[in-house]
Amino acid sequence: MTEPAAAAAPQRLDIVDDKDVVRVRQAVRVAAVAAKLPLVDQTKLVTAASELARNTLVHGGGGYATVAGVHNGRRAGVRAEFVDSGPGIVDLGLAFTDGYTTGSGLGLGLSGSRRLVDEFEIDTSPGAGTRVSVTKWAR
Repeated sequence: MTEPAAAAAPQRLDIVDDKDVVRVRQAVRVAAVAAKLPLVDQTKLVTAASELARNTLVHGGGGYATVAGVHNGRRAGVRAEFVDSGPGIVDLGLAFTDGYTTGSGLGLGLSGSRRLVDEFEIDTSPGAGTRVSVTKWAR
């Protein structure tokens, strides 16, 4: 992970219902525009954030996201983190397998999100919840 040289104060957004997923999408879009990410990269980041916010709600039982502009001394970007206190992920390898789902979705949430961003970190353990952090950098 690349540590930011200077970072904006993160905005914390609770995720407890479907409206909050929309609010997270909007906050990520605003941060991506402010970081001057190209439109394609804005869309990739917003899509990843939407998937991760939905996972936080549906699989983690709710939680929160933080969204912040970051800068590593050479370029600007956006970091979004999603945290829940849910059941955690028992088999992380299986969870990253395209097509695997524990719900009714397509099974592309985690693996798809990872492909859409520049940096992806996950910390999870059964019974201890999940934390996912993603970063997209301006080109």
